[in-house]
Amino acid sequence: MLTVSSIAHVAIRVKDIDRTLAFYIDKLGFSELMRLDRDGRLWLVYLRITDDQYLEIFPEAEGENVPGPEALGYNHMCLAVPDIEQTVRELESAGIALIRPKIKALDGNWQTWIADPDGHRIELMQMAPDGMQAQAIARRNGH
Repeated sequence: MLTVSSIAHVAIRVKDIDRTLAFYIDKLGFSELMRLDRDGRLWLVYLRITDDQYLEIFPEAEGENVPGPEALGYNHMCLAVPDIEQTVRELESAGIALIRPKIKALDGNWQTWIADPDGHRIELMQMAPDGMQAQAIARRNGH
């Protein structure tokens, strides 16, 4: 059986690299870790989420829209946040519109949703100590 310790990165393709970097760096606070060129052109930009989790951004996307939420394929990425109320205030002050309001979801965790400039959906979630995931982990660990 394969042993996996975490998700290392999520990769997205975007239309306008400068607009995308302005969103993730200037508004969400990620930092640029490195760039890779291929054949003399920018191939991808690595943004740091944590020291072992990254967002890979590939420029020069084809098409105009990301697949809708019911389409086959990538649906969204979820970023864990320590305080959903603070997160909503920070998003508002950065001028980032919520595409779904803050709610207590069916799993018992608090969440809200935003989208990047190309429409990639991003869930922001505050894990609740009594949420379904926490309960399932407790059961798994024999508590």
